[in-house]
Amino acid sequence: MTPTTIDTPQAAAFRRQVLNPMKLRLFMLQKLPMAWLAGLRLTQLTPELAAVTIRYKYLTQNPFRSLYFACLAMAAELASGIQAMMHVQTGGPVSMLVTGIQGDFTKKAVGLITFTCPDGALIAQAVAESRATGEGRTVVCTSTGLDEAGDVVAVFRLTWSFRAKR
Repeated sequence: MTPTTIDTPQAAAFRRQVLNPMKLRLFMLQKLPMAWLAGLRLTQLTPELAAVTIRYKYLTQNPFRSLYFACLAMAAELASGIQAMMHVQTGGPVSMLVTGIQGDFTKKAVGLITFTCPDGALIAQAVAESRATGEGRTVVCTSTGLDEAGDVVAVFRLTWSFRAKR
């Protein structure tokens, strides 16, 4: 682990909170009601990686009998955003915002889709640099969605902006 991805007590406490299914559902109900309705689940969170699942069901379907693209984007965003939230917890206040998103769809998304984002170290570095300089930093995070067979169904690139609050 690099110095920017050290597992701080604040990050560990945040992980314990959001990895508790009931506490995460309550958080989503309060702050992310569409994610709660869609049934997003956080299955893994480390300083380097996060995994979020979404299942094809009535509320997430499109007319073509697959997952609606916006539901896929929501899961992809949470996979990177939950890491950003964890790294922001470890020090002074930092604002975070998605400033861009691009998605590529390669296969019909049905069943359980797992989005994984391995960019925690990049996020931690951007947050640390913003705190150190007081300037904004951006990071392009990649969230890859795999179906139950391990095939890639979608790849999203989300641009996150971080700025330390003074």
